[in-house]
Amino acid sequence: MTGSTTTASPVALITGGGSGIGAAVARQLLAAGYRVTVTGRSEARLRGFAAELGDPDALLTIAGNAAEYGDVQAAVDTTLKAYGRLDTVVANAGFATHDTVAEGDPAGWTEMVLTNVLGPALLIRASVDALRETRGRIVLVGSVAGFVPGPGNLYGATKWAVTGLAENTRRQVTDWGIGVTHIAPGRVETPFWDSYGSLPPGHLLTADQIADSVVWAVRQPAGVDVNTVVVRPLGQPN
Repeated sequence: MTGSTTTASPVALITGGGSGIGAAVARQLLAAGYRVTVTGRSEARLRGFAAELGDPDALLTIAGNAAEYGDVQAAVDTTLKAYGRLDTVVANAGFATHDTVAEGDPAGWTEMVLTNVLGPALLIRASVDALRETRGRIVLVGSVAGFVPGPGNLYGATKWAVTGLAENTRRQVTDWGIGVTHIAPGRVETPFWDSYGSLPPGHLLTADQIADSVVWAVRQPAGVDVNTVVVRPLGQPN
């Protein structure tokens, strides 16, 4: 898809934006007047997402792997070529193998660690020069599991890494005028649970409720940097 080349309205790039939280953020930013690029591994899913929205001119979809620097850099470059600027990046791509370090299958761990930890770092590296120009914002989607240890939870360990990456990045880029926000959701009803086999018990947040927090942080006034937002559903104790 080809986006508008005008430069007046802000631009956001969202990894893993074809479903779940990423798609909800994209919808809300489009409604707020942003031009939006979404990336994901499934070209068919991205095409379906764009079609669901009526193939808007303000939406660009790019298939690629969030853990491959060439793909991430290409997405940033394509966005800049199409829209002329970049104001916000949202590192949302991620998944869980839903197993443990003592009993799980290591075959899936490499991809999970690369996507959840390396992926956000690659997005930061690929976009930081453009964000310096716009004094833009970086949003990393982490998890409550990045604050609360869980027995054998390797996915949680990847999200602890995101917690550290967010603050380490903030300390470097804040003098460049770039804001960094770490959004850490609790249990959310999204395709994240598909490989688990069922939704967890209790009340779950919706993807739109997490997107509300992302968009609120992104649209703070100039000079305001919201750093960490932990959002749990009522009834989730940990």
